[in-house]
Amino acid sequence: MNRIILAIGISSLCLPLLAADPAPKSATPAAPGAPAATPAATPRPQIPPPTVADFKYGSHPKQVLDFYKAESDKPTPLVFYIHGGGWTHGEKQPVPVANYLKAGISVVSIQYRFTSDAVAEGQWPPVEWPLHDAARALQTVRSKAKEWNIDKTRIGATGGSAGACSSLWLAFHNDMADPKSSDPISHESTRLLCAAVNVPQTTLDPQQMKDWTPNSKYGGHAFGFLNFAEFLAGREKVMPWIKEYSPYEHVSSDDPPIYMYFPTAPAIGQDQKDPTHTANFGVKLQEHCKEKGVACEVVYPGAPDVKHPKIEDFLIEQLKK
Repeated sequence: MNRIILAIGISSLCLPLLAADPAPKSATPAAPGAPAATPAATPRPQIPPPTVADFKYGSHPKQVLDFYKAESDKPTPLVFYIHGGGWTHGEKQPVPVANYLKAGISVVSIQYRFTSDAVAEGQWPPVEWPLHDAARALQTVRSKAKEWNIDKTRIGATGGSAGACSSLWLAFHNDMADPKSSDPISHESTRLLCAAVNVPQTTLDPQQMKDWTPNSKYGGHAFGFLNFAEFLAGREKVMPWIKEYSPYEHVSSDDPPIYMYFPTAPAIGQDQKDPTHTANFGVKLQEHCKEKGVACEVVYPGAPDVKHPKIEDFLIEQLKK
C-alpha cells in the first residue's frame, strides 16, 4: 500500500489535508479527544509475578512484555493479551493469569507505543505503531518458543476495546512474516490459532460505523483526525489506511475462530448509550464472518447459540484441543 501522509490542521474547523511529505517533527498537532475507556470490569484476582518482566521487543520504552510460564514438560499453548485504552493510554494488565496457568497455558501481556507517540515522531497513520507493535511482540514471543517452552502453533489473542481491535486485526490479517529479512524475528509468523475479545471495534471505517450506529464517535484519532465529523468527511482521502488497519477488511476463509463479548444487546441502526463498545460491532462482523466461512461466536444478553459464557472458556477450549 502506498503511504499517504495526513497533516492535522491547527484549528478544529479545518479538515486534515494530504501532503506529499511527512509532517515535520517540530510540528505540534492538535490533540484529538480522548477515546472512550474500556467498560469497567469486575476486580481482577490476584496474579502471580511474571516469569519474565519487561522483556524488550523493541527499542522504545513502551515496547516491553511480561511472560507468565505454565509449568509443563511439553510446550504450552499461549494467551497473548493486548490491553485497551483507545491506543492512547493504558498499561499491560493481564487477564486472570492463574486460571490459564492452572490449565497449562502460558500468558504474555504486552505494552505498546500509543498513537500520540507516533504523532510526536511524525508517523502516519498513528494507528500503525500500536498495531505493528502487537505484530512485532507476537513474532518476538514465537522467537522465544524453545526457551520459554511455548508451542508457537497454539497462540490465541485477547484484549478489550482497542486491544480487542488489535487482536482481531492480527487474527484476520495475512501473515506478516518476512522470510527474506536479515532479522530472524521477522521470519516468525503473525497468525493466530484463535482470538477471544471484549467489546471490540471491528471496523475503523467511519461510514460503516455510522450506518451500524448513528451516534458513532470513535476512530478519527487513529488516522490523525480531530473528531468523528472530520474523520467521516475525510474518509475517502484515507481509505487505503482504513482498508489496511480495519479488521473487517481482512476477513477471509482461512481465518481462525473468533469470539466476542459485549455487556449489552445490539440494536443495528439505532443510537447506543456506548457507541464505542456496542454489540452492533459484533453482530455485523459475525454476519461478515459467516459469509466468508469463518467461525464467529458473539455473546451478549439474550444472544442465541451461546456455547462459551466467558472469554477464558473459549480460549481454554480452543488452545487445549
